[in-house]
Amino acid sequence: MDLAQPGDVIAVRGGTYALTDNITITTSGTSARPITLGAYQGERVVVDGERLPASHTPVGGSIARAERGAIHMEASYWRILGLELVNDPYGVYCDSCDHNVFSGLSTHDNYESGFQLQGSSSGNQILNLDSYGNRDLRKNGESADGLAIKEGSGTGNVVRGARLWNNVDDGFDAWKFTSPILIENTVAYGNGHNRWNFPDFAGDGNGFKMGGGSPAPAVGHTLHNSIAFRNAAHGVTDNGNPGALALTRNSTWANAGTGFDADVTAGTAILTANLSVADARAAAIGSGTVADENSWNPCGTWDASSVLSTDPGAITGPRSADGALPPAPNFLVPRSGAAVGARF
Repeated sequence: MDLAQPGDVIAVRGGTYALTDNITITTSGTSARPITLGAYQGERVVVDGERLPASHTPVGGSIARAERGAIHMEASYWRILGLELVNDPYGVYCDSCDHNVFSGLSTHDNYESGFQLQGSSSGNQILNLDSYGNRDLRKNGESADGLAIKEGSGTGNVVRGARLWNNVDDGFDAWKFTSPILIENTVAYGNGHNRWNFPDFAGDGNGFKMGGGSPAPAVGHTLHNSIAFRNAAHGVTDNGNPGALALTRNSTWANAGTGFDADVTAGTAILTANLSVADARAAAIGSGTVADENSWNPCGTWDASSVLSTDPGAITGPRSADGALPPAPNFLVPRSGAAVGARF
């Protein structure tokens, strides 16, 4: 990547590439001439980091910053498309990155988060990401998320069309990110279960963790038309974020904790037209939170009989040819026709 210049296109032929050093990107493109890295004509390109020393960091160890990520980026105006990243110390690790497009990536079975964006990073688009089975042996599951945008700042970051599942910690994590993020048309499920038999398991297990920190910064992240189900903890949680979260037309189902956890006493979240089905608890609402036209307003019990289908097979199936999520016109759609919850 050292030779790449603005406007270049790097097309990688199909195959499995076993890394002995990570791919470090520090040269930026420009707004008019971004640099493109992607699979050649849709061929399957697998980047395998099993041989990277940082993939096998022991319990209690730390990963040096420069070794984080099969793709380690500190650059802007790139388009990274259609790659599969496995067995890496993070799949993609992007620190201080602006105006990049990441589309159609699959980041799975990595030894830290599948995708992490942090630092001063603005205007990035993460589109149609599948991130699953990521785990961190060194922290007994405390850290590896499907997608983490955390410990940083920067406006205009967008997540759209992602599926984040069976990760050891959370599906999506916005811990200590101090600027608003937009997440929409995204699904998070099965996170936080100890599938690896860690002896001192520390995974959190939220579908969408919408902030956090000590103290948590007040940030108005937006979650729209998204679904969280069968997570080990909450479907959606403010995680202590007292900011003006906007949670609109989302659905939660069969989460072991609360469907919508927005219980910061001084929080200013707004929850509108959301649906909770058969969660351990539908919602926890703080005194400063506004919640209108949701399935639990003013009261009500929603179970499997209340919706057309609780079969996730459609939404978890193969993506469309253009990379979009597969249609799931009945999944968690109210039988009554009530205008609550997500639609796919």
